[in-house]
Amino acid sequence: MNLSNRAVNAAPFYALVFGEQAAALERQGHRVIKLSIGEPDFGAPPVVLDAMREIMDGRPLPYTAALGLPALRHAIAQFYRDQHDVEVDPSRVVITSGASAALLLVTAATTDPGDEVMMADPCYPCNRQLVESFGANARLVPASAETRFQLDAASVRAHWTDRTRSVLIASPSNPTGTSIPHHELAAICNVARERGKWRVVDEIYLNLSDHDDRGKPPQSALAIDPDAIVINSFSKYFGMTGWRLGWCVVPDTLVSAMERLAMNYFLCASAPAQLAALACFTPEALAVCEKRRLELLQRRRFVLEGLTRLGLSVPAVPDGAFYVYFDVRRTGLSSWEFCERVLREAHVALTPGKDFGHHTADTHVRLSYAASMDELREGMARLDAFLATLGTPGDRHA
Repeated sequence: MNLSNRAVNAAPFYALVFGEQAAALERQGHRVIKLSIGEPDFGAPPVVLDAMREIMDGRPLPYTAALGLPALRHAIAQFYRDQHDVEVDPSRVVITSGASAALLLVTAATTDPGDEVMMADPCYPCNRQLVESFGANARLVPASAETRFQLDAASVRAHWTDRTRSVLIASPSNPTGTSIPHHELAAICNVARERGKWRVVDEIYLNLSDHDDRGKPPQSALAIDPDAIVINSFSKYFGMTGWRLGWCVVPDTLVSAMERLAMNYFLCASAPAQLAALACFTPEALAVCEKRRLELLQRRRFVLEGLTRLGLSVPAVPDGAFYVYFDVRRTGLSSWEFCERVLREAHVALTPGKDFGHHTADTHVRLSYAASMDELREGMARLDAFLATLGTPGDRHA
C-alpha cells in the first residue's frame, strides 16, 4: 500500500523536531531552555480558566453550529469595533479549531490545483504545506531586511503571474516578528484587488503589536480592505495555545462555502473551548492580556540587548510577534549547525531558518521570547558560553 503524494512530500515542522530533541534531553535529566516554540508561558487569563471549570460540570456539550457559537461570533465582531475601529458583521466571522484550521478552510475555499499563492520567504512553514496539499504552488518571494522580511507592493507586482490566485501575508510575521507598514499593506491589497484576486492576511499576532504614540493598537487589514480575509487566533494574545480555537473573517460571498467546508472537515470547533472563550472579551481578561503584552515588550528589549552584546545581528527589529530572527553568519556555522550544536552543547532549543523557506535558510535563526524572563536570562547566559567555545571573531561584549 502506498502513501499519498501529499503525505510523502510534506516537510517536517523543524521547530517541533527540535522540540522533540529537547524533550529527549529532558528525559535524560538535562534542563533545556526552550526558545524554539511560539507558545506564551502564561496560559489563558484566570477568568477564562474559571469559565472552563464551570462549563465542565457534567452538562451536555453538543456540537455547535459549523460557523461557531453566535455569541462568540458577536463578541469577536465587537472586539474589532472596540480594539481596531472596524465594523464587522458577525455573520462574516467563522470560528475554527485554531488558526491552522482557519488557514486550511480558507485555502480549500480559494485555491485550486495549479494555482499560485504568493507569500514572503521567510514565512510560516505550514502555510506552504497547506497550499501544496491542495495541488497549488506556494510562490515564495525572497524578502530581505530592507523590507523587514515582508512582501511589498513592488515585489508583489514583479512576481505576479497569470496563475496567481491570492496573496498570503502575515503581519506581524512568524518568524521575524515584523509588521508591514500600513500604507504598504494597503498598496499590496490594492495590487491583488485590482486583479480580482484574494487577499489573505494572517493577523494572529496583531494584538501583541506595538501601540502607536497615542496608545492605540495597530489597525486590522479590514480597515483598509473590508473584503480581505483575515485570520486570527486565541493562542497568542489570549495565551490559549492548547485550546485549539481560532477564527477568520471572510467576505459575504465566502461564508456559505466556508460553512459547507467546515461541516465536512471539522463539524465545528470545540464547544467547551468556544463557551469558555466568551470570557476572553471581559474587561478583566483584556486587562490581563494587556499586562502580558507589556511584559513581552520587556522580554523583547532584554533579548535584543543580549544578542547585541553577543555580536549576533538582528537585521529587522521585531514590532509585533514574539520572535527575533538573528543572523549567525559571524559564527562560521550554518543556521542548522548552530541550532544543533547549541541544543546539544548548551541545551538551548532554537529554530533554524530552514523551517521558514530558502532565502535565509542557512543564515538566520528564530528565537521565541515567549518564555519566562528567568528562562530568557539563563538562555542568553548559555548562548554566551557557547559562543565563547567557538572563538567567534569580534568583541561580543562591546
